Amino acid sequence: MNQVQAVAEQVINVPVEQARAAVADYADVRGKILTEHYRDYEVRSGGTGPGTVVHWTLQATAKRVRDVLVEVSAPQPGVLVEADKNSTLISTWTVEGSGDTSTVRVVTTWEGANGIGGFFERIFAPAGLRRIHGELLANLKRELES
Repeated sequence: MNQVQAVAEQVINVPVEQARAAVADYADVRGKILTEHYRDYEVRSGGTGPGTVVHWTLQATAKRVRDVLVEVSAPQPGVLVEADKNSTLISTWTVEGSGDTSTVRVVTTWEGANGIGGFFERIFAPAGLRRIHGELLANLKRELES
């Protein structure tokens, strides 16, 4: 298998603690910023930060649908890791900053397929997921800066 990675980043004009709290708020903020690519979003336990379990269906393309069930952990301050229990998908959210400016970065990795299918997955999937995460981060920026 081959590791595939998608990265997106957004600068948001709010203090880092406010951005960290928003990213960790699966019960309220996350539902407000989701794009049309997310369906059936449901917090199954917790709701804020580590220990939270969340389910959604990710409609990446017309044909690419993924059932996602993540458990959230926080290995260090400012970092949340969403590990999908249904696959090798892992999204790491990092919020850093100073003063009234925060940078929110999401890095998603997974084990891709081998062969020709894996080749196309490594070429096209990161761009698609980067676009989806870019929209999600733009929505977060709008939510926090309004």
